[in-house]
Amino acid sequence: MKPHILSMARLLMLTTLAPSSALLAAEVSGPLQPEEIKWGAAPPVLPAGVKMAVLAGDPAGTGMVTIRLKMPAGCQIPAHWHPTDERVTVISGAVAFGMGDKLDKKQSKTLKPGGYAVAPANMHHFAWTRTGGVVEVNLMGPFQITYVNPADDPTHKK
Repeated sequence: MKPHILSMARLLMLTTLAPSSALLAAEVSGPLQPEEIKWGAAPPVLPAGVKMAVLAGDPAGTGMVTIRLKMPAGCQIPAHWHPTDERVTVISGAVAFGMGDKLDKKQSKTLKPGGYAVAPANMHHFAWTRTGGVVEVNLMGPFQITYVNPADDPTHKK
């Protein structure tokens, strides 16, 4: 299982492909209203349709990173893990989280806005949403994701 690391080259490539993307290191100069957040397509290691905004830090660098993910209705992020802790707060909608080696909706808990989840480093976990939702993710960079089942990795699908 090879982890996916958001390298600067990959981020630059994604930004070139999606000029409105906000995937580069964020340099927020002051408070932001929700409508001021710049969204772009998430990296291809996440399911199609997911949007991403970088609020702080550099996902490809080291140090604290804060990103938001906008998950469309029906989105599923299969079981995966990260080498660092991941802290997730639901901002809007309803998003379910669970721990385990495969996405099992019966073994998850749906969180409403304000709900909070922690996936410790190397813990196998998954997320899904029936209606869509926005989550804020805080982690130590670089952002890396490894799918438990390599066949679940969207970059391997054509």
